[in-house]
Amino acid sequence: MKLYELKGDKERRYSLFSWRTRLALAHKGVVPDYVPVLLSDKATIAFSGGTTVPVLVDGDRAVRDSWAIACYLEDRLPDAPSLFGGSAGRGVARLVNNWVDRAVLPDVISALALDALGRVHPEDRVFFRGMMEKAFRAGLEELAADRPKRIERFQRTLDPARATLKQQPFLGGDAPAYADYILFSPLQWARCLSPEDVLRPDDSLRAWRERMLDLHDGMARRVPDARA
Repeated sequence: MKLYELKGDKERRYSLFSWRTRLALAHKGVVPDYVPVLLSDKATIAFSGGTTVPVLVDGDRAVRDSWAIACYLEDRLPDAPSLFGGSAGRGVARLVNNWVDRAVLPDVISALALDALGRVHPEDRVFFRGMMEKAFRAGLEELAADRPKRIERFQRTLDPARATLKQQPFLGGDAPAYADYILFSPLQWARCLSPEDVLRPDDSLRAWRERMLDLHDGMARRVPDARA
C-alpha cells in the first residue's frame, strides 16, 4: 500500500487527517510506502478523483478521505485488530468523527494557523494562508489575536472526552480504537505546527495524549514537533 500525505518544512508530516490514517494502518499492522506531496500540488493526487490527502493506494484501488480509508481497511483486513469493534462501534466512531471535525477542529486550527504558517513547506505558505483566511474569513494575524478565546473554547469542547477518559484509558475502552485516532489527530497537528501546548498543565487529557504518543512504538512521538 501507498499513502499520499502532506509534507511540511524539514519533511514534517502534519496533516491531521493523514495522522488518522497513519495510526489506522499501524493498528492493522500495515507499513505503507509514504508519498509526501505539497498542499498546493493537486496534480500528483488527481488520479484519486479528489484534491486532498490522505489518499491510500492498494494495488489498482485508490481510496481518499480518512474515514473512507478507515472503513476500507476494516473491511479489507478483517483478521487484523479491529478499528471499530463491530458495526455498532463503527457507528459510534462516525459520531466521534463528525464531532471532532465540526466542533473541535475549527477553534484549534484557527487559533494556531499563524504558527502553522511558518512550519508548512515554504512552497505552500502562500497557498496555506489563502486557504485558511478564506475558510475562517479573517486574516491569520487577526485569528492569532483572538487565540486565547479560541483555545479556551477548544478546551471546553473536549469535556465529553475528558469525562470518558476519567473512566477508561482510551475512548475505545481498555485499548485504543479508531475513535482515539480521530480525537488525537488535532492534538498531533498542534504538536507538529505550534510551540503552544493546547492542553492546560493540569488537564487530565495529557496522560491520554502521552499514551497515544507511545502507541505503535512511538510512531507519533518520533516525528519532529514544532520545536524541531
